[in-house]
Amino acid sequence: MNQGDMNGILNDIKQVFGETIEINADKFFPIVRCDAEQLLELMRTLKEQFGFNYLANLNGVDYGEQFEMIYHLYTIPARAKLLVKTRVSRDVPILPSLIELWPTADWQEREVYDLMGILFQGHPNLLRVLLPDDFIGHPLRKDFK
Repeated sequence: MNQGDMNGILNDIKQVFGETIEINADKFFPIVRCDAEQLLELMRTLKEQFGFNYLANLNGVDYGEQFEMIYHLYTIPARAKLLVKTRVSRDVPILPSLIELWPTADWQEREVYDLMGILFQGHPNLLRVLLPDDFIGHPLRKDFK
């Protein structure tokens, strides 16, 4: 897929979601930012209408008062790539699970839950995956002691 095709996809996404999303890019990826409340709707639209059929990676970043979730999406075989970013409050770190769209989110969401403490609503088995069940805290948080 060439850059012109990706620009067309980004324009179409912007038409669907309007001013409720922000689109920009870094030197590696086009980036779509959305509010946490619209994450599931955006992701469903990206998969079903725009063909982003592969969730390669998701991770969380601690910015102090907020966490940011970053999702790496691809279209196969069109070879387009996209980052989706959303922020969630540290006080209520809850986002929708994306397992219903991409089953590969299963272990990745569990890892973010385990290490960052972000809860993924609707996840069928949100248990620790790396640390012991009785471990207290989330070691990738900036306030972890």
